Amino acid sequence: MSTHSQELDTPKTPPAKEVIRPPQVGAKAPVHPNLALPTDKPTIIVFLRHCGCPFAEKTFKNLTSLSTQYPEVHFVAVSHSSPEATERWVVHVGGNWEVNVVVDYERELYGQWGLPISNTWHVFSPVTLYNTIKLARDEHIWNRPTESGSRWQTGGAFAIDQEGVVRWARVAASADDVPDLEAALKGLGVKVKPKPPPEPRTDGFL
Repeated sequence: MSTHSQELDTPKTPPAKEVIRPPQVGAKAPVHPNLALPTDKPTIIVFLRHCGCPFAEKTFKNLTSLSTQYPEVHFVAVSHSSPEATERWVVHVGGNWEVNVVVDYERELYGQWGLPISNTWHVFSPVTLYNTIKLARDEHIWNRPTESGSRWQTGGAFAIDQEGVVRWARVAASADDVPDLEAALKGLGVKVKPKPPPEPRTDGFL
């Protein structure tokens, strides 16, 4: 379980890591032994904010949903929370389905893919705070207790083809910036299936 001291630690700026420029579309994806890319199918990689962030939860749920619809694509989620905290969080948010979850506790992969520590405006801007409330109201996704990880870590998402070339890239502009994973699929040349119509609401919200 999350402790009070752990909750107090998450707002602290984590130790600085070397962060290189994010890979650009058309460039070769970074190579790291902890993030092997298959050569028989393309890959979509999502770098999450800390486990407990509602926008990380929404992003992960979007990723798991797509993973069951597009078996021809390899899906990866990278977490910088601890292995134990990541495992518990994945269970709480509904499971990983066909997503491969990679723990990058030292944030080496984050740095290699150009994802830096953010600033106060990135995390606490009025728009971000409003969208936090809206996400809770509209989709019932709330802040969860944070056992490990940092609120200051920037998230991002990338699509890589079978040859290891980046075909789509998105570094989060703010904490509430949920990546458009259908755009990532289109960047890989995958035909996106039509979305089913939304179910009618029964909770009283418009």
